[in-house]
Amino acid sequence: MIAILTNPAEPITSAAAELTDLIWGQDRRLLETIAPLTLRQSVSLDLSSVRRVDAAGVAALVALYRIAREAGHCFTVANAKPHVAETLALLGLDKILMSQNAVRKSQSGIHLRQAAA
Repeated sequence: MIAILTNPAEPITSAAAELTDLIWGQDRRLLETIAPLTLRQSVSLDLSSVRRVDAAGVAALVALYRIAREAGHCFTVANAKPHVAETLALLGLDKILMSQNAVRKSQSGIHLRQAAA
């Protein structure tokens, strides 16, 4: 199950609640759930519960990014665990997928703030 947290002033934030591994087999479930949202508006995917990601998981994240961009929206990931963040960085995807300014707030989803100049 993927829980959706919303805040009208910000993109929809999707918490991948029971998704602990974004790997082959789980990638399709993520796409089926999140892709329709990215067609309607911007989405930030909370990966705080995801322990690992493989090539299929990375491909799913890239597909969500592409779907969102083609629809004129944004797609980012936030709160990635170090191993997941390192994987995205090694592939050069951290700069396009990871929300650099995400701040975790309990019970309220992701809040974005401007970085200091």
